[in-house]
Amino acid sequence: MTINEIIKAIKSGKPFKATAVDKSFSIKIDRYVPYICTAIHNGSNIREALSNKIALDDYERWYEEDPHTADFIASMPITLVAHDSRYEYELNRKQPVYEEAWGKQVWKKPLSKKEIKISAQKHENYYKVTHALIGKLESLFGASLVYDVHSYNHKRWDRDVPVFNIGVEKIDNEKYAKYINNWKEELENIKLNGIKVNAEINDVFFGRGYNLEFITKNFNNTLVLATEISKIYCDEETGEIYPQVIKNIQARFKKAILNNANLFVNDLTNWKHKDKNMLLDNSITQNIQKIDNQLYRLLKNFEMLTYVNPINVKTEKVRFFKSKFTVNPNFKYKPIKINPYELTKKLHSIDTRKIEDITIRHLYESAITGCIDKVNLLSSIGTDKFLYNSLRYFGRPNKIDMRNAEYVLLLPEIKEEKIKAQRFGVDKAKKIFEESFKDYGFKGKIKVDKKVLSTVMVVNSTKTVVLKDGASFSQNELQYLAEHEIGVHMVTTMNAANNKLKIFSVGLPINTRTGEGMAVLSEYLSGNFTMNRLKVLALRVIAVDLMCNGADFKSCFNTIVQNYKIEPNRAYNLVTRVYRGGGFTKDYLYLNGFSKLFKFWQEGNDLTPLLVGKTSISFYNTIVEMIDRNLIEKPEYITKSFEKPRTELNNELFDYILSGLK
Repeated sequence: MTINEIIKAIKSGKPFKATAVDKSFSIKIDRYVPYICTAIHNGSNIREALSNKIALDDYERWYEEDPHTADFIASMPITLVAHDSRYEYELNRKQPVYEEAWGKQVWKKPLSKKEIKISAQKHENYYKVTHALIGKLESLFGASLVYDVHSYNHKRWDRDVPVFNIGVEKIDNEKYAKYINNWKEELENIKLNGIKVNAEINDVFFGRGYNLEFITKNFNNTLVLATEISKIYCDEETGEIYPQVIKNIQARFKKAILNNANLFVNDLTNWKHKDKNMLLDNSITQNIQKIDNQLYRLLKNFEMLTYVNPINVKTEKVRFFKSKFTVNPNFKYKPIKINPYELTKKLHSIDTRKIEDITIRHLYESAITGCIDKVNLLSSIGTDKFLYNSLRYFGRPNKIDMRNAEYVLLLPEIKEEKIKAQRFGVDKAKKIFEESFKDYGFKGKIKVDKKVLSTVMVVNSTKTVVLKDGASFSQNELQYLAEHEIGVHMVTTMNAANNKLKIFSVGLPINTRTGEGMAVLSEYLSGNFTMNRLKVLALRVIAVDLMCNGADFKSCFNTIVQNYKIEPNRAYNLVTRVYRGGGFTKDYLYLNGFSKLFKFWQEGNDLTPLLVGKTSISFYNTIVEMIDRNLIEKPEYITKSFEKPRTELNNELFDYILSGLK
């Protein structure tokens, strides 16, 4: 766009993204909010007519430029990013063209008046746009805030210097003291692995640049926070970049800006939103939608459990029992209908770098990485590699998991649970589940299948509850299974299907921990949880640990039967769950997830954001942010026991027992 077109778009209040016709800078306005971020030294371009006249090589220029500062602010809704090198013209000086800078001659020979005029015009254009933008924000909100972001070479100093420096010499320190001090605190709270983070005011730089001066001089109600970041994200002596450090700074810088801007705008502007997430863009960008569509199109019919369940469980059980538990089962699996190589290749080709918001990008990156691990797991069914891939994706029990399992298994039975209950078949189960569907107000399918391993499972892609043919259930089992399968697994399936972004249908990494944790928690909160149920979850942890430590099927089975006095039929089903595929470590996550979700609920956290689909508690804050920004809808269906817990049905002894989980 031309400068006049950019200014016209700003005055009209229109969100847009544009690069100036001469490619000197870019502007992004995703949404009009009372703050902006600038990176005026991010660029390194020299126009072609001057490229042979500059006396400095690429590294010498790079050394004094501020590379990657645009990355640090890319998540924010309004940004101004310069693309030209400060050596062509300096935006942070009133007189734009250097003859000498940092003790070095810039040009091989003096520039002509015409050449200087072109550079000066670029400088002037930037400030015309800046003036229009700040003017618009002050007219909309009464005041505004500018984060003027730079970087500096810390190794040139012969003393310890701060990671973050705020220059405040030329701003009204009395008027803005609260926000300056808060900004310093927010920067000091940033955590970077292996790097000691500190922030100072007027330590190495004082905020004397022209960007700050121009805005402060022309606008009485705009605070400019000139912020220098030391080049901890690269080797300033070689130019080598550290991508992970850049990513970490970007994520934590976003949070710091939001916290500080929220304080400022709620005190000094007419901004009407208290929630800091409303200071971000509230629209789904084309890049997010495109990547979401790509991911969903590739994985919408991907159901790992339908392939992992052996097709010869019954015949192998007969053979195993006939051998008096001395011959390991030889499980077989139905053919995989996907091409793992082609699928992983297509997943790797999804370019998440196009998502500017670091939080959303990380969500999709993690989901894609998790999906690749699941595809690799599926491709190795029935081989020695399956256990390795399962460990890579699901992990294995740690010391805390084993401690919890052993703690549960040492507990005495509760007397009421010793009474032998009446058993019901799949017809009764179908009736209970159909009533649960009706109670929630959505439609799902129920199917009876001879080949499934679990007595009940949900197939997300087809919204189907599958019952094992011939299975029997106590009344209590039917109640907790309805809570578990319909109240959580089907609820999250339906919520994900209703969302405009489909990433929560595909699933976040290791969503098993959170999904099964919530499902077991719903059993507890509905008053249907029992000690027997808790012990089954603990036994699964023991079985997974035995397998990971090298035990074969028969050894694990005999340990479960002999050491824990489990009836052989129950033990066979439990051990088969763990050894299917070649070693499926997933089952330890039921107790692990329950203990985490139980504590999360006890701490007073709202569980409903996790019901948007196949989520992970580690992305809880991201999910809340996406709901606040209207990028995803709030869950339409809410687990009944989450809304109205009936914990009074679980006696005090049971509550005390659960408090012992770590």
